[in-house]
Amino acid sequence: MTQAVEHQGIESYISRFEEIERRSATGPGAWLLPIRKAAMARFCDRGFPTTKQEEWRFTNVAPIARAEFAIAPRGNAGVSPADLSPFLFGPRGGHRIVFVNGHFDPALSMLDALPRGVSLVNLGKALADETPPLQAHLTRHADYRSEAFPDLNTALMSDGAFLHVAKGAVIETPIQLVFVSAALEKSLVTHPRVLIVAEDSSQVTIVESYVGRSREPYFTNAVTELVAGENAVIDHYKVGRESDGSFHVGLTHIHQHANSNVSSFAVTMGGGLTRNDITTVLDGEGCNCALNGFYMSGSGQHVDNHLIVDHAKPHCDSREFFKGVLDGRGRGVFSGKIIVREGAQKTDAKQSNMSLLLSEDAQVDSKPQLEIFADDVKCTHGVTVGQVSDDAVFYLRSRGLDEKSARGLLVYGFAHESIACIRPDPLRKQLTELLFERLPHGRLFKEAG
Repeated sequence: MTQAVEHQGIESYISRFEEIERRSATGPGAWLLPIRKAAMARFCDRGFPTTKQEEWRFTNVAPIARAEFAIAPRGNAGVSPADLSPFLFGPRGGHRIVFVNGHFDPALSMLDALPRGVSLVNLGKALADETPPLQAHLTRHADYRSEAFPDLNTALMSDGAFLHVAKGAVIETPIQLVFVSAALEKSLVTHPRVLIVAEDSSQVTIVESYVGRSREPYFTNAVTELVAGENAVIDHYKVGRESDGSFHVGLTHIHQHANSNVSSFAVTMGGGLTRNDITTVLDGEGCNCALNGFYMSGSGQHVDNHLIVDHAKPHCDSREFFKGVLDGRGRGVFSGKIIVREGAQKTDAKQSNMSLLLSEDAQVDSKPQLEIFADDVKCTHGVTVGQVSDDAVFYLRSRGLDEKSARGLLVYGFAHESIACIRPDPLRKQLTELLFERLPHGRLFKEAG
């Protein structure tokens, strides 16, 4: 395994992998070992990405590469149901599986009354039981070969969530996957893995949450693979409410079969450095895909959303709509790429990115891209970056609001347009409450409304 200057900070990951390699050489999960080895070899050869690479030009992960992160021991680090409740929603928290510092916590999970047609287990158990759909899908979809962080996750993953929805099952209550970081004295790293398989003609809503209760910096390196069978309908939400000073790098890979309908919504309201990579492959005719997102970035925060929508088959529609609100010295990055493969005729793809800057020091970089290899398509993209309109402020002041309240109301309206698209009512209300707390004068508008 070769190492260069850019490959600093990987020794601890190599040691961790060697432990996993010894433990996985025989017994359940041995089929995964060659895949792990190949992923670890690629990571060691390339090291962490640098700003010299185009896809990481605006996001510097040197603080992650330099830091020493420990693996958390088993135990819930004192996390109680009361601590968890602000991050849950629905009747008594609904159906959920909970992980604390990367480890499954059965006491905080609710798996006893799952709807018929749903199997939800922790990945460690699924690997031990050699659950049949797991081997067919785990590591088969996420494009971990092209990026260092997914490679690292593939090599080192030890636990996570495996959700399987049977053919024709219609699940009305959202399934919650909750990952809590709660280190008190050490800087920890976790590599959670999520595999979601929705068979043909099934319907399900999933809320994947990453939350922090740690005073120490920590690093979450997550990978989610979502497979939608023919005619499946999936609503997927990824909610980031990490602690200040944390690092979160996550890949969500969605693979769609014919006539499936997938909506994925990424919300980032917390954390220090956050990078969300979302890739969708429309691998069957008649697919519909919607990738939406909203983030807030203040001083000391950096949020990077990278999207790829790959139209591999004809007669598919996709929509991307991301918004960001940046204050102080907050930094935002948006990169959206639409690929239309040769033969993917009748593609209809639209992309929009809107950013609102609340200070002169806030900064956002947007990079929309189209790669089209077919001639009968409709593809558009648009980017807007600006500040609160002085004309709109003047209008509201003429109606009796002071200047601060007028600006705050306009910011709220801009942000709430995204949050209002969230379908589960309890989740939408919870995030609206959080929006009130984070926005300037947000509490004032809540009390007035």
